[in-house]
Amino acid sequence: MNIAILGAGAIARSMAKTVRGMKQRGQDVELYAVASRDLTKAQAFAQEEGVLRAYGSYEEMLRDDAVDLVYVATPHSHHAEHMKLCLEHGRAILCEKAFTGNARQAEEVLALAKEKGVFLTEAIWTRYMPSREIINGLIAEGAIGTPKLLTANLGYGMMDKERIFKPELAGGALLDLGVYVLNFASMVFGDDVVRMESSVGMMDTGVDHTENISLYYADGKVAHLMATALANTDRRCVVYGDKGYLTVDNCNNPGKIEVYDNSYSGVPVKSIAVPQQITGYEYQVEACMRAMAAGEKQCPEMPHSETLLIMQQMDELRRQWNMVYPFD
Repeated sequence: MNIAILGAGAIARSMAKTVRGMKQRGQDVELYAVASRDLTKAQAFAQEEGVLRAYGSYEEMLRDDAVDLVYVATPHSHHAEHMKLCLEHGRAILCEKAFTGNARQAEEVLALAKEKGVFLTEAIWTRYMPSREIINGLIAEGAIGTPKLLTANLGYGMMDKERIFKPELAGGALLDLGVYVLNFASMVFGDDVVRMESSVGMMDTGVDHTENISLYYADGKVAHLMATALANTDRRCVVYGDKGYLTVDNCNNPGKIEVYDNSYSGVPVKSIAVPQQITGYEYQVEACMRAMAAGEKQCPEMPHSETLLIMQQMDELRRQWNMVYPFD
């Protein structure tokens, strides 16, 4: 599979490292192309990362029929525009989270993908990781009894980053960090949310730096979530049941899951380390390869319905906060 990267920023380098690692271990992938609006930048990226071709325009790369899958690595605010461009050229897409800037854009992109019959999936890496099956497997086997409550937090000190503080770039903590805690709750507790409450801290630029979100489910479960761009947090997630609880050491990139009983001994009754990884991005690439080989137009790990639901939740949160992007 020839993989092309649209955009040449930091996250694009993570994908380049991933594809190189996959090829080194014998997987059928090629780091084929990179495109930037600046040809010099694309050429430098290609030379440094070992990419075969560099393009100075997105359109030029998308006209290359050797491209099998495009990884969209531009800011949230530009995802809809760039995915539409890919779709018009018939190119399969793996788009970095957040999928789009708002749910309206997501609906437009998904409708166009359906019309064109082109593969499209969201690159929310935690949906594809082995940790997801480990966590849900432990819950299904009754390791903590009946789950009742979960907490999840994710924070990085990112206030100096342009994509965080600028509303025109779909800035704020929500689309960059809050999307992970919302996805964690969705993966563990499902989507039958009957009430969503929140509080927010805002920047002078009109976007959020911190939020607390509470989700209440039809069956009585509750999820308490926090995301912040103010400081690094422990990124810990906990799922509490009536017979114990399990902890996840990192909401963003789980490394270890531990199960505790109700004895308050502080000693886990079970500890599971996730498999060693290249970067963690390989799982979403592998999922795309499987789905495309099977003739599917989306990945079962992150179906379009889930992508749209999370975007709708984030739209509702922004409505509660009176937080508007210029393109809304």
